[in-house]
Amino acid sequence: MCEGGINTGQMKLAVAMVNDSLALSQQWLEQLHHLADQGKRAATSAELAQVTVLLGESREKLESAVKQLHLTDDDVSVERL
Repeated sequence: MCEGGINTGQMKLAVAMVNDSLALSQQWLEQLHHLADQGKRAATSAELAQVTVLLGESREKLESAVKQLHLTDDDVSVERL
């Protein structure tokens, strides 16, 4: 990132890194949800399931944000703010 503008290629990579991090967290939470369910902890299982869904929705928003950059894989542009 630079003062007065953004490097959209860097922005795309940064968002992808956050998305990957959320994907890993989502996988772990799904495992915890199943463990809580198997351990007869219904309330905990339900809460973990809801968090997993919310992370999925967050990841969809990130993908939408990247699409809004109008960037191809090889294209890098700087936009003034």
